[in-house]
Amino acid sequence: MNSATLVSHEVPLQSKLAALRDVATYSDATAGVEAIETHCAWVFLTDHHAYKLKKPMRLGRMNNLRLSSRRQNCLEELRLNRRLASEVYLDVVALRSDSAGRLSLDGDGVPAEWLVKMRRLPADLQLDHAIAAGTVSCEAIGRVTEMLAAFYRRQPPVQLSSDEYLRRMERQVAANGDGLLDPDLGLPRSLVHAALMRQEEFLTHRSRLLEERARAGKIVEAHGDLKPEHIFLGQPPCAIDCLEFDRDLRLLDPLEELSYLALECERLGAEWIGRQLLAGYAEQSGDRAESALIDFYMSRRATQRALTVAWHLRDPAVRTLKDWRTISLGYVTKGATEQFPPRP
Repeated sequence: MNSATLVSHEVPLQSKLAALRDVATYSDATAGVEAIETHCAWVFLTDHHAYKLKKPMRLGRMNNLRLSSRRQNCLEELRLNRRLASEVYLDVVALRSDSAGRLSLDGDGVPAEWLVKMRRLPADLQLDHAIAAGTVSCEAIGRVTEMLAAFYRRQPPVQLSSDEYLRRMERQVAANGDGLLDPDLGLPRSLVHAALMRQEEFLTHRSRLLEERARAGKIVEAHGDLKPEHIFLGQPPCAIDCLEFDRDLRLLDPLEELSYLALECERLGAEWIGRQLLAGYAEQSGDRAESALIDFYMSRRATQRALTVAWHLRDPAVRTLKDWRTISLGYVTKGATEQFPPRP
């Protein structure tokens, strides 16, 4: 489940990457091309656009091994991201191979690869960059809160019984624990157990808080991966790069999704942003919950994030880009220390 498998197609991946680094491949004039590799994709930045190529790989429930699967997931990414960034996500385009084997976008030939084409956004408006630069204002976060509150209002409730929601949460907590305890990740078992114990304590004694969310119809098809690097502080603001390959991972309580965003902002040294987001959402939506629920959501998302970060250690292409083990350890520590108020 946790290992990535790459496969070759008729046109080798390296040939596609080489073509997409070449300015001549693009029909829109550009002075240069910047290539960025992530765990599951390559992104190519031209002067005005971004092109995302999904790696031919399988990871958990994500399966991009076949060209047809990558095309379908590109189309799904386009559809889903237009919910929160309609002006950014432009099209799904083919990298085509002609009879001579030349690769180009918008040219002749058969599709050798499919890419999501997006409008390039200014990096200084990316929330994580703005936090680092100290340029985030309360007004900008207020606009982001309004955008997200309106988005959640538009989403129809997902029919999930209180028992189903509770069992689902229990499975997620257990799966995160099993993954983090895998010996090859080298994480301190005592710390992982401490995080799991806190979450299991909540599930045993405060489960009604989760059950009430499901009974009230609060579970929706959300963004799924709402992090600061996916928020842009324009006017209007937008959110990009939602989790497209697994609908189940998008079925969330908005308070869980906002708790995750708050957690990530806190990690970057801007805890005040999370407080404002959660308070603003409660004010605009009338959706208020006990602080114990927010604490649990933060703790569980911290351990889930710890696991996805640790998986980078298994990918030779990216394992040396950052100190993934230390980053993962920081998330586990947060999961173990998040405070749940005493039971009434």
